[in-house]
Amino acid sequence: MNRKLKLAAVFLLAVPLLLQAQVRTVQTFKKGWKFTREDSKDFSSHTCNDVKWQSVTVPHDWAIYGPFSINNDKQNVAIAQDGQKEAMEHAGRTGGLPFVGVGWYRLNFEAPAFKKGKKATLVFDGAMSHAQVYVNGQEAGYWPYGYNSFYIDATPYLKENEVNTLAVRLENEPESSRWYPGAGLYRNVHLVVNEEVHIPAWGTVVTTPVVEEGFARIHVKTELAMPAGKNVSNYRIVTQIKDADGKMLSSDDRPGDKLDGTFFSQNFVVYNPSLWSPDAPVLYTAETKIYEGEVLKDEYTTRFGIRTIELVPDKGFFLNGKLTKFKGVCNHHDLGPLGGIVNEAGIRRQIRMLKDMGCNAIRTSHNMPAPELIRACDEMGMMVMAESFDEWKSAKVQNGYHKIFDEWVEKDLVNLVRHYRNNPSIVMWCIGNEVPDQWNGNQGPKLSRMLQDICHREDPTRPVTQGMDAPDAVVNNNMAATMDVAGFNYRPHKYMEN
Repeated sequence: MNRKLKLAAVFLLAVPLLLQAQVRTVQTFKKGWKFTREDSKDFSSHTCNDVKWQSVTVPHDWAIYGPFSINNDKQNVAIAQDGQKEAMEHAGRTGGLPFVGVGWYRLNFEAPAFKKGKKATLVFDGAMSHAQVYVNGQEAGYWPYGYNSFYIDATPYLKENEVNTLAVRLENEPESSRWYPGAGLYRNVHLVVNEEVHIPAWGTVVTTPVVEEGFARIHVKTELAMPAGKNVSNYRIVTQIKDADGKMLSSDDRPGDKLDGTFFSQNFVVYNPSLWSPDAPVLYTAETKIYEGEVLKDEYTTRFGIRTIELVPDKGFFLNGKLTKFKGVCNHHDLGPLGGIVNEAGIRRQIRMLKDMGCNAIRTSHNMPAPELIRACDEMGMMVMAESFDEWKSAKVQNGYHKIFDEWVEKDLVNLVRHYRNNPSIVMWCIGNEVPDQWNGNQGPKLSRMLQDICHREDPTRPVTQGMDAPDAVVNNNMAATMDVAGFNYRPHKYMEN
């Protein structure tokens, strides 16, 4: 075969691989953003002139640039935990940083993978806060809780083979936090383009129902988003379980069963598994491909660990069958002078320092963590209690979570659990921190049960707790008894009594 024919053959062999590589594309939007602290409804327009706006890179925290002032976010509040009965002025609770107010972000971008018949999803790892998202001048979605990851279907708004515009309005209300929350697009923003049939965001569930000395059983449940008129029996799934070196350990190739609704269900065995622990954070991957006939439609990779967790009354927490004591910290999300932005190097430095101190666990005080933190904890060996809310229905601060609790609490909790239920570092869900509902015997226990049930529904493999600082109240009104784990903050002299 002459050289030209050889090159042609190589090219023809490469074409299917190239086509397969394009079934799922992910763009992370870091550069090219424009930002302003001014506010106008016209800023959402596709034709808005933002040339004079500030050029920024995302993740971006507008408030960390100051100026610092004692007058920033003064709060008129009674702090119940400090025994205050009447509201009084408090300053400096949020670090004197000017995070209150409105900020707009705009980005012009191309989406070369997007074509007619494709699906496009915008994924926000976190946006502080009350995010209003516009694509090409049309409102595409809204998410109020700034700590949560969320996604929006951008398919109806994107234009093929054109420059598209993404605009995001964010607003931090005064007296909305007890600590410095950060401001702006302080976590990453991604655009995912798929075929019409695809695995949606956080669409896999990997569990290890049996872990024995010489083997582990792995169950993988994979959700499928499909066009109208289709069901999973029209598709085939191929999943391979691989070790940390990429060696294939087990595989399964099967057609979908229409009796399974919108899911595929697969079982695997891994022999002589390496169990995840803080001392040996071994990770595996499930590499999944979806076919329609012989045509690849989607591929999705899920990282997971093989490990067991168990809570034994009067004995404690057992990891992989061994009694394990938590040596943990309550860790707020900001990175000091870096502000609220997610900075992977800063996060990993922080974890290294904590491990050097002898720490093996982090409580994400008092909100939902960034993906980069959980990924680092998976890889570096740090157990995590993923916390969610500082307020429920009863207020701590004037414009806190209580204002949106009824409409958004289930949506927020579902996103948290689905996002991180495959991460081995997560060993417990925490549904609240010192919520004032503790003192309401008609409300606190019922809300506790409702939120715990949501966690159990979405992930039956992990226990649920909350941090309570009113031990007498929650023991007497049975709020503590409702929880898988009754978590008490402070007042250790009450522990034995209760």
